[in-house]
Amino acid sequence: MSRHDGHEYRRERGGRSTHTDLDCVPMSQTRFLAASFALCLTSLGFGTLCILRILDIPLRAQESSSRSAPTYTTAQAAAGKAAYDQSCASCHGGGLDDGALAPPLKGVAFMQKYGGKRVGDLLATVATMPPASPNSLGGATSAAIAAYVLQANAILAGPSELPASGPSLATMTIPVGGFSVTSFSPYAPTLPALKRPNPLDTFTPVSDAHLVEPAAQDWLTWRRAYDAQGFSPLTQITARNVGGLRVAWTWTLPAGSSESTPLVHDGVMFVQGANDKVQALDARTGDLLWQFERRLPQGVAGSFKRGVALHGSRLYVGTSDDHVVALDARTGSVVWDQVVGDPRVREQIGGGPLVAQGKVMIGTVGTGVGAKPGGPEIVGLDAETGAIAWRVHTIAQPGTPGGDSWNGVPVQQRSGASVWTPGSYDARTGLAYFGTGNTYDTGPLVKPSTVPGVTNDALYTDSTLAIDPDTGKVRWYFQHHPNDQWDLDWAFERQLIRLPVNGGTRTVAFTAGKIGIYDALDAENGQYLFSIDLGLNNLVTSIDPKTGAKTTDRSLVPGDGQVKMVCPHAAGAKNWLPASYSPTSKTVFVPLVEACMDLFPVPGGGRGGLSTGVNLGVRPRPDSDGNYGRLQAINLETRKTLWTVRQRAPQTTGVLSTAGGVVFAGALDRYFRAYDAANGKVLWQTRLSDVSSAPPISYAVNGKQYVALVVGRGGFHYASYAPLVPELAAPPDRGSSVMVFELPDASR
Repeated sequence: MSRHDGHEYRRERGGRSTHTDLDCVPMSQTRFLAASFALCLTSLGFGTLCILRILDIPLRAQESSSRSAPTYTTAQAAAGKAAYDQSCASCHGGGLDDGALAPPLKGVAFMQKYGGKRVGDLLATVATMPPASPNSLGGATSAAIAAYVLQANAILAGPSELPASGPSLATMTIPVGGFSVTSFSPYAPTLPALKRPNPLDTFTPVSDAHLVEPAAQDWLTWRRAYDAQGFSPLTQITARNVGGLRVAWTWTLPAGSSESTPLVHDGVMFVQGANDKVQALDARTGDLLWQFERRLPQGVAGSFKRGVALHGSRLYVGTSDDHVVALDARTGSVVWDQVVGDPRVREQIGGGPLVAQGKVMIGTVGTGVGAKPGGPEIVGLDAETGAIAWRVHTIAQPGTPGGDSWNGVPVQQRSGASVWTPGSYDARTGLAYFGTGNTYDTGPLVKPSTVPGVTNDALYTDSTLAIDPDTGKVRWYFQHHPNDQWDLDWAFERQLIRLPVNGGTRTVAFTAGKIGIYDALDAENGQYLFSIDLGLNNLVTSIDPKTGAKTTDRSLVPGDGQVKMVCPHAAGAKNWLPASYSPTSKTVFVPLVEACMDLFPVPGGGRGGLSTGVNLGVRPRPDSDGNYGRLQAINLETRKTLWTVRQRAPQTTGVLSTAGGVVFAGALDRYFRAYDAANGKVLWQTRLSDVSSAPPISYAVNGKQYVALVVGRGGFHYASYAPLVPELAAPPDRGSSVMVFELPDASR
């Protein structure tokens, strides 16, 4: 019974209506009032205060007589169960709501789709099943399966079978709440739907040109545009009025780790929550427009996601079972579904998709030693059909360039080079840019091989890969840190910035690793241009000004049985939490953490966090004053720091800068702050319900600017730094939500 449009959960929309106050309802409408109240309890949750105003629509006897309760027999439902188990359970699950390939057929999601509608609608859907052999069940079997579904939704059996056709079937209506105390009467007239403005009605397709230069009011990729700058050109919220920000609306997301960035287009917000739920919300009011929920196979846990992608009229989503799903952005229904990886070999999708030149590009994550043989990949799919066009190994394979850089380690034992964040794209060069992480299997790479031509650089770990979206060919690469023995990835955002360099203007691919060093590369050919060391590491002793090659302190290489104090910690001075670049001031605003780690031998000679046999324990810097959080502003034309703001709480969010001269960022103390972009002064702050581990965004609807942030702490970054500030306890019960802020109308 799998139907792609079964993923669509939309509110009914109807025509205009008039209203009357609750305490002024005429006695003649009491029956309708009771029905309205029951519907409210069903849709909003029993015990919730609800209807204050109701529709002033008179009852019509002819409407009531055209509706009746459904009927079926217990024997018919039993026969339906047998047919369901044979033809439907493989997609929808044995329990009707636990299948991996199709939507649930009982519970809230089912009632949102079919409650209040004719039984014939359900029967018509059943009759087209199963997908492998549509319309093969026959009328009697289809009716029996429908009867079984009704039984599973608390709709009671009766003396008569559910007919497969005929006039009596045409009047049968599925009660919204079954036959519970909160159900809506099947004998009541159809409720006229309230017509609310729905931004999906005017949703327009998103083109490559839009993604190069989005409309000011939109936020179209995880960092707003292809260039990953994370800058909003909106100017309504300024350094002078930001102190007046207040909550506009909030929306509860599924409980769990949340590191996602919402997208906004044409007044619609798309956000991916924990456990693979994607929701479309009215970006002005926070009302739900539709929801898609991925049913995961048994044994596959929900994993974090950091981005979704918009292109055309589709929303592209990565899932925890390593699929990419294309959804109709207007309805949430599945357009296509393509597998790209295998969670059984510890492969995941964590970053999110990038869409350019007709390809959906997404990187995978290999979760540690013993993950997928041959390592993670960047996969290119046809945006229209989902067909896989190409795959790029992020670990160099034997017989290919870089294949001899793994110290003689067989390809089956190479691991790492994960892609943790979405890529960026430059229309001038026609290239997509992805960053990779390190390897955790560091032990075999410590001592260099003596075999001629074999190195221990471990390509393409800690590298930038520039990929042709048409072919998947790697046009150039740059390895920022060969043979990383400290888990100090360079796997984060590649910001594409037009800068004056050596007398000319170039597009620069600008990126930092965990170590807190920025490298600038020519986006066209990968030529090294310059570096900026933020001064938070004790590992790199020099950087070659021509090649960018880094010399490291070899006394800090772990594995000799001694404790090594290395700065920064493996959670990074800089991590995946993205910086923001303001093209108006040529300034990058970077979220940082000042901390170090002790690499200490694992008792008993165990493997540890790195296979050199060490674990990574967080510790303050030797010169620490107890402040760990740091927000730093650097002018990229002069390469000088403009200002630095420090506080005790480590930074935990990405950064948003705006043309209004405001910078937004959050920290582990649950404060979300607005800073003056000119000098770093704190202009406004508010305490969140939980730690945020996501980047803030800004958008506008109907001329009004909003700032939004996903709240709900993530994983490794938060957990690594929480021990530094034990007094800043996060809520024991992890929650997640979207919080949206606005200025009062008078402050605009």
